[in-house]
Amino acid sequence: MPALPRERSRYRLWLRAAGALLPCALALNLTLTAPAVRAEAASPQARLVAAALARTQHSVRYDGRYIAIPYPNGDVPAEIGVCTDEVIRSYRELGIDLQQRVHEDMRRHFSTYPSRRIWGLTRPDSNIDHRRVPNLQTYFSRHGVALPVSADAADYRPGHLVTWMLPGNLPHIGIVTDVVDARSGRPLIVHNIGAGPRLEDMLFSYPITGHYRYLPEVRSTP
Repeated sequence: MPALPRERSRYRLWLRAAGALLPCALALNLTLTAPAVRAEAASPQARLVAAALARTQHSVRYDGRYIAIPYPNGDVPAEIGVCTDEVIRSYRELGIDLQQRVHEDMRRHFSTYPSRRIWGLTRPDSNIDHRRVPNLQTYFSRHGVALPVSADAADYRPGHLVTWMLPGNLPHIGIVTDVVDARSGRPLIVHNIGAGPRLEDMLFSYPITGHYRYLPEVRSTP
């Protein structure tokens, strides 16, 4: 049966993302397996994964400095960002503004967040709070689902969020995709660890500190 137009569009999106990363995949000796075309391609999970894969086509310089941004729907300049910005920008494609949601939750429950303990802050700051991994972990635990951390790759489903602790006690976050490395059997992750948004087989490369699902009500975007 011929693929539906929406399914063909999603598969073309995957091909563009995979094609843009082919040199990286070859360098890492990865064998990519395309996700099967399926009827639920427009589900929130699939939309989040598609948005994350599309991020790998953007050129982003790693830059985590403090920048004052508008509120709500504020963002740092498109050509810069850190790991959290890939998550934020992917959710924006679903009509979900994590800047506003995190800020509003922190206004009501500031003591629940680690901002005072880690950064010595006494009140929320909509310019930076949502761009910090520990704050996103708290928010996803409160308003999403905190899932078990396991050593089984099958437990990490498309659209899940994973956090890690990098050397030097640097927190990191990425989005699980439905692209699977055929050799390792692990789902590939969209993340920015310093070289811009990449699609890589790195699920178990660092200690995992959190595993979440966050798919609230979503809106269509123009």
